[in-house]
Amino acid sequence: MKMNKTLTIAFAVLAVLAVGVYGSRQQLLRYGLGWYTDFLHPRDANRPVPWAQGATAALPPGQRPPNIIVILADDLGINDVSTHGGGHTNEGVPTPAIDAIAREGVRFDQGYAGSAVCTVSRAALMTGRYPWRFGLEFTPVPGLMGRVLERFDADAKPLYPMVLHRDKIAQAKDWDTGGLPRSEQTIAQLLKPQGYHTIHIGKWHLGNAPEFLPNSHGFDESLNMESGLYLPEHDANVVNAKQDFDPIDTFLWSIVRFAVSFNGGHWFEPNKYLTDYFTDEAVTAIKRNKDQPFLLYLAHWGVHTPLQASKADYDALPNIPDHRRRVYAAMVRSIDRSVARVLKTLREEGLEENTIVIFTSDNGAPGYIGIPDVNSPYRGWKLTFFQGGVRVPYVAKWPGHIPPGTQYQQPVSSIDILPTVLAAAGVKLPTDRVIDGVNLLPFLSPGAPAQPQRPLFWRDGPYRAVQDQGWKLITSVRPRKDWLFNLGNDPTEKSNLAATQPEQLARLQALLKTHHAQMPPPMWESFFEAPIFIDKTLDQTHTPQDEYAYWYN
Repeated sequence: MKMNKTLTIAFAVLAVLAVGVYGSRQQLLRYGLGWYTDFLHPRDANRPVPWAQGATAALPPGQRPPNIIVILADDLGINDVSTHGGGHTNEGVPTPAIDAIAREGVRFDQGYAGSAVCTVSRAALMTGRYPWRFGLEFTPVPGLMGRVLERFDADAKPLYPMVLHRDKIAQAKDWDTGGLPRSEQTIAQLLKPQGYHTIHIGKWHLGNAPEFLPNSHGFDESLNMESGLYLPEHDANVVNAKQDFDPIDTFLWSIVRFAVSFNGGHWFEPNKYLTDYFTDEAVTAIKRNKDQPFLLYLAHWGVHTPLQASKADYDALPNIPDHRRRVYAAMVRSIDRSVARVLKTLREEGLEENTIVIFTSDNGAPGYIGIPDVNSPYRGWKLTFFQGGVRVPYVAKWPGHIPPGTQYQQPVSSIDILPTVLAAAGVKLPTDRVIDGVNLLPFLSPGAPAQPQRPLFWRDGPYRAVQDQGWKLITSVRPRKDWLFNLGNDPTEKSNLAATQPEQLARLQALLKTHHAQMPPPMWESFFEAPIFIDKTLDQTHTPQDEYAYWYN
């Protein structure tokens, strides 16, 4: 189906949301239109990061609370990791370091993200709570983008048009006013009283105003991704894969730059491919803090678009003939190499035995990269609540506490990370709020009791889902439809049983109603709705027979 002007602009707005580049309206204008060269070109290049030197602890590593490392990939689907099956390129590019975490610890075979989109998922991980409990339901966007949308006529009729709420657009505020509220308590804030030094490296995407940044949410140090290039476009060490069919990709290439900042300071350019740069700094931070308990939240930008691989990774995969797949596979390779270097550093510094390492992703792979089997065999993409959008790689290790080679079959979520690591550190959960996640440690030892059944929920405006006791219900109002699946018999969600299993449908509908009746209104409203096709990528031909659901933001 040929893209018309309305859908092109719709996907351009999705790009603004997806890129994770926060800034005020004025910054966006500078960024996108190139009006101010001092903004487009960071003031300092290759600036050394002044990591603090950790204090020497009174106790040796084995007698201190465990170090905690959470490595979060961006848009990495479960099918991108070989321990979960692999095969997104059909050549089976392995991920041996991520696999090693599973081999030396636990592989969660039903690991889920807290949402199917970046901001909401990251808020769930940071707080251990469903973010809609505190009104964080949509990615904050600038009122400017809504006004840009209003200027375009719906002169061509797309198969399923984007929906604009012009009254909400008119009232929209700067996106600097949206983010993770200070009233929430993050993993970092809760660990600090126990003597942890807390470090954030990479993507944040939970607000750009000072009160939303990592340093305001308990992180002592933050090396923050400020834009979206892995290297400058024409750098000799990068290989790019542009998709002309994808307005998101076109838009990204027109606005993103190569920049980071440290503790809220001026932007500057890293000195190498972004994934490797973040890894270099993570290694340095580990070494500087080896004598005290630390939390390291290493939130990679990879494998998010724009698709850019290091030339070395690209050259290492000559067996992949398709250029786009080869670049994507090379990006996956760089994430795995990052994990390998972190694990190697822990061994070399004598920290391996007393460090918890968790690896997961913020959501499934997107359909707009044009790789149809990227989430195979699961249906759906990022921005949908089908398995392809929310089922993610999820592995963890803690020597002496998690038995090697554990394969955990119960559904777990990123909301479980906070209560699990707090329990390991001897920190009690807050009692003044609901914590939706559970401590997984009691269920991972040999002979441990089975984890009690509990429903998992996802929410994006009126587009919602619940999974419980092997059944899953996805419900939408655009289209007005229920999808009901028996995941035990149909893990790839091929057979919709909504018409033939009325009792299960009613049971799950009641769970949704009860859960969402307790929730406050969102802190900011959705002002547009865009169709996402469940089974086809952006470059494939769409027909009225194709299933779809609207994503709200």
